[in-house]
Amino acid sequence: MNRTKRIVILGAGESGTGSAVLAQKMGFVVFLSDKGIIKEKYKKELAEKNIEFEEGHHSLDKILNADEVIKSPGIAEKTDIIQKIIERNIPVINELEFAARFTKAKKICITGTNGKTTTTMLIFHMLKKAGLNVGLGGNVGVSFARQVAHENYDYYVLEVSSFQLDGMFEFKAEVAILCNITPDHLDRYEYDINKYIDSKFRIAQNQTKDDFFIYCADDALTQSSLSKFDINAKMIPFTIQQIVNEGAYKENEQLNIKYNNQEFHMYINELALVGQHNTYNSMAAGIVGHIYGLRKDLIRESLQDFENVEHRLEFVAKVGGIEFINDSKATNVNSAWYALECTDAPMIWIAGGQDKGNDYTILKPLVREKVKFIVCLGKDNRKIHEAFMNDVDMIVNTTSAKEAVQIAYRFAAKGDKVLLSPACASFDLFENYEDRGRQFKKAVRDL
Repeated sequence: MNRTKRIVILGAGESGTGSAVLAQKMGFVVFLSDKGIIKEKYKKELAEKNIEFEEGHHSLDKILNADEVIKSPGIAEKTDIIQKIIERNIPVINELEFAARFTKAKKICITGTNGKTTTTMLIFHMLKKAGLNVGLGGNVGVSFARQVAHENYDYYVLEVSSFQLDGMFEFKAEVAILCNITPDHLDRYEYDINKYIDSKFRIAQNQTKDDFFIYCADDALTQSSLSKFDINAKMIPFTIQQIVNEGAYKENEQLNIKYNNQEFHMYINELALVGQHNTYNSMAAGIVGHIYGLRKDLIRESLQDFENVEHRLEFVAKVGGIEFINDSKATNVNSAWYALECTDAPMIWIAGGQDKGNDYTILKPLVREKVKFIVCLGKDNRKIHEAFMNDVDMIVNTTSAKEAVQIAYRFAAKGDKVLLSPACASFDLFENYEDRGRQFKKAVRDL
């Protein structure tokens, strides 16, 4: 039956191309369509594998005869093409839902508005260090589908965004981690925070009593929503505000984990990652280590020697006694709050970009306490001016990473920190947050 089933894939990025590779391997008839221009490396791969594809448009006659459609997470459900597919009652899923059908590996899945990339990479680092046969995918690295096609891993650590969760129905995470929930991407959820919360809690769908749901007990939206969902998995909290009988908590500047009648302790200042948010990330990773029975000394070493991901509180250079930090991945207000919270004053804050309906109120106390002045990096900086004009001495507008870095350097003093933590998307001036971060780093190194 598989050999006659037609799979149509929308979007030819890493996720879509990986899905096409897996679908072809599993014997499906495959057609890939991208309304934009496909990157050369993916076109070459598709051509070499004789996978039919198109770019620059969608051919309805080749799409609406699909048995199933796999769509890129970046394509909103309200787009015309998706609506036409739904009208035909053609199932629409995503890469993770599709790929999970063809692997028996255990899946450790991490979601949350902030911290999911760091937590994902930290858990992968820990399991890899323990010698487990583990892959890394989802919203980072090589696509999950591509790895299922070519590898034979026993475990996958997957970063999962709300957009990806929306296209997952039968997918099950053996370990699900919900880092936190704060308003983000609300334009995709009709500006209804409850729809965004529903999306995040899909991480726990299909779990059984043999699975695990790890969550932040200090996160208000998570905590207030728990009773609304039927979570069958074993629930394990992490917290810095209370002591728990099972889970992770902070006491006397120690990170403590209690699980399965065992206890683990290490000092917060021993952690490789600094800041309150990274304490949470380390707690979640430590719990996973205990679930899989890793040695305590290995868990400790992993939390001590991990190197953070690019563009997340990444030290770039120290020039003339001024330290430059790249936090380009901070594309929302809550991420910027974490960065400001764990960065020492005095600092120059580079912020701005494509605003997603941001409310900057929660940042104002930290800005007043730590920030000398703000360098805006974006086409429209009015909201930042309005939000902080009474909190700092000066706000300057710039439209390139080079200009922003040069102005920050000109006004900074020895001992200051220059923090790029935009709190906004990058698409007004840059290809993506990676492009923004790399241009920032180049500008620093060119000083």
